[in-house]
Amino acid sequence: MVKKESQFQPNYAVPPGESLRETLESLGMSQAELAQRTGRPKKTINEIIFGKAAITPETALQLERVLGIPASFWNNLERNYQEARARLEDDRRLHSQKNWVNSFPIAALSRAGWLSKEKSEVNKLKALLKFFGVSGTNEWDRLWQSSQPTYRTSPAFQKNPYAVSAWLRLGEIQAKGYGCKPYSGNSFRASLNRIRALTTEPVEIFEPRMKQICAEAGVAVVFVPELPGTRAFGATRWLNPTKALMQLSLRGKSDDHLWFTFFHEAGHVLLHGKRDVFIEADGEGAGRVITNEKEQEADRFAEDRLIPPREYRDFMKRGQFGLKAIRDFAARLHIAPGIVVGRLQHDKAIPFSQGNSLKKRFQFPGD
Repeated sequence: MVKKESQFQPNYAVPPGESLRETLESLGMSQAELAQRTGRPKKTINEIIFGKAAITPETALQLERVLGIPASFWNNLERNYQEARARLEDDRRLHSQKNWVNSFPIAALSRAGWLSKEKSEVNKLKALLKFFGVSGTNEWDRLWQSSQPTYRTSPAFQKNPYAVSAWLRLGEIQAKGYGCKPYSGNSFRASLNRIRALTTEPVEIFEPRMKQICAEAGVAVVFVPELPGTRAFGATRWLNPTKALMQLSLRGKSDDHLWFTFFHEAGHVLLHGKRDVFIEADGEGAGRVITNEKEQEADRFAEDRLIPPREYRDFMKRGQFGLKAIRDFAARLHIAPGIVVGRLQHDKAIPFSQGNSLKKRFQFPGD
């Protein structure tokens, strides 16, 4: 969350020469006399007074001896003046880019407390850049678009790179606070059996347990509500060589979507490269009809991990898909019956209107 910074910043910069001029007037000393006493050319003293020349640390020491005012006072004035000038120049530059913020779901990020609520467009832009941890719009572009083809290969990112990047950034921020052990593929693969058994548990039990189990294997799992324009079920990427991030949105809000997405993303972690970024959204991934080979591999991984292929084939051969048959089959596999319903619906063995009473529904607080 963002803490609002209430620090007044004037829209002008006062050169330290103003204070020097006032000091000379109070002492009845002329610029010429000060120049003589400090050994500085009169022109330099005049330029300092009118903000055309800076007070150097050497000059500050000379002013301390001549005027009796500490060098730190003059150095601080100069530093504050230069910072104020830089801020004003930065504001002018940002003002020309203020419309950039309109591409992002600013209102949603502000309502959730991730961005401070600002009135001016320039301050909104500053808050957004701070949120992304970049100094400017060009840096955002190089980080998220120009030099990161892994993001741009996702159809979800291509449709709305601004909203999706904000959603991904939320996951990144949350995951940074997760203490994970160094990634171990063997440990993570073994942990999936323990997590699969959690599918029958209520959310208050399975959520903290799955996060803990994954963290022990070097994988951070975060739940981030989708933002307007994202339509994302989940995403997978590597924050560093020893820490993977799996991000889930609860899109679909039912247990079959949640658990399929989780195991689909787990497949990406185990099967694919650490430089890849995968974003599952409507129309691609998360059990949809897809053509990308790596997405197909992750789909098969999720399907087979949740329902072993031989067990599923035998169940399909029996052709009994009533509620009791589904519950009994799920109980024998020790998985939530909603997962079986979702698989049957996806495979068109039953219509999408059938069996939904067996699905659990999830939502974020406040939804």
